[in-house]
Amino acid sequence: MFIIGNFMAGLARVLDIILVFYMWVIVARAVLSWVSPDPYNPIVRFINNITEPLLYQVRKRLPVVFGGLDLSPILIILAIFFLQEFLVGSLYGMAARIKMM
Repeated sequence: MFIIGNFMAGLARVLDIILVFYMWVIVARAVLSWVSPDPYNPIVRFINNITEPLLYQVRKRLPVVFGGLDLSPILIILAIFFLQEFLVGSLYGMAARIKMM
């Protein structure tokens, strides 16, 4: 049982790191939208390619553009915070209970 608890704790940690990384990529995307970056820059292309599918889905389903201001990054960051608290927190809690067995 201890091995399963460690696995779940490790899974929670990896998921937490991935969510934090994606949150910072979303923040970078929002900051880049304030300037006119070179669209052929590989870093800008990477950020756009990794964020646009999710941003597009949010924009398609919810009216998040008000007066030219796109609020979809804020909604995604809030969703990431929720996932960190709910999903990652639940995995850590389950891992702790399994280790105590």
